[in-house]
Amino acid sequence: MQQRALGRTGRTVSAIGLGTWQLGADWGAVSEADAEAVLAASAERGVTLFDTADVYGDGRSESLIGRFLADRPDHGITVATKMGRRLEQEPDNYTPENFRAWTDRSRRNLGVDTLDLVQLHCPPSAVIEADATYDALDALVAEGAIAAYGVSVETCAQALAAIARPNVTNVQIIFNPFRLKPLDAVLPAAAEAGVAIFARVPLASGLLSGKYSAQTTFAENDHRTYNRHGEAFDRGETFSGVDFEVGLAAAAELGVALPEGVSLPAATLAWIASQPGVTSVIPGARNVRQAESNAAAAALLAGEGGSDFDVAAFDRVVHEVYDRDLREAIHPLW
Repeated sequence: MQQRALGRTGRTVSAIGLGTWQLGADWGAVSEADAEAVLAASAERGVTLFDTADVYGDGRSESLIGRFLADRPDHGITVATKMGRRLEQEPDNYTPENFRAWTDRSRRNLGVDTLDLVQLHCPPSAVIEADATYDALDALVAEGAIAAYGVSVETCAQALAAIARPNVTNVQIIFNPFRLKPLDAVLPAAAEAGVAIFARVPLASGLLSGKYSAQTTFAENDHRTYNRHGEAFDRGETFSGVDFEVGLAAAAELGVALPEGVSLPAATLAWIASQPGVTSVIPGARNVRQAESNAAAAALLAGEGGSDFDVAAFDRVVHEVYDRDLREAIHPLW
């Protein structure tokens, strides 16, 4: 598993990380035993970045990670959590007092004195652009509550605003074959500034797993059922904002372009991780099989595994499909 620099922190994180929204809520039920098995399978395969948030299962994801790591004092894993969605996402709620309360709660959940990395959880643009936001975050670093901070964003404009701030460690943004806009300005700007990029929703909520069909249904408490049109939160978080049927057709075309023995999710993760400026890709996993499959993408990235996978050839197909079928289907702000 390739390890890469986490901005200017002196830490390194794995090129393939683990997103843990699934371990909290909104993806159907995941038992504590299954959650621990996912964390263990990932760690055993060299994953050194766990991404979570204080609202995933109202702290369940953080607590599961905290208990898992407490039994492994030499784990070498960086935990990146997020804050800012415990209240309405109004600029007036992003205060130093709330920042401190949120980080204190995450510290308790994770069982640590200092959080490795805290990211603002897709706040309004006004928060990302405000000097007071970074003053408050710098104060938390000075106090030792957090070691570093970053911003998770919805749009490229928000990403560029965050990258321009001198103490921002990372930006987390949706990036996958259905969402190529970050290639234009965000990734080059981040690389120049020494800011890490975490690529989230890399498999477009499972559309790029290659296992769904028009007949696929999801549980009622799964956001892929209740947020397809942005009913609960930003539509881009569900299937990357692409219409389900359009995404199915695009995924099928990408899949048939791959050599025998190479899965679409593995190829997708390796392709994302190969893009200059990307530090880590953070797919989720609900079970050990998915965790193992995600981590196996590292072999493709390294040119190992005995396959004929050609990332440059796959890149050409990605752009062909996007330009023809997806560019006009994506909201221009994204």
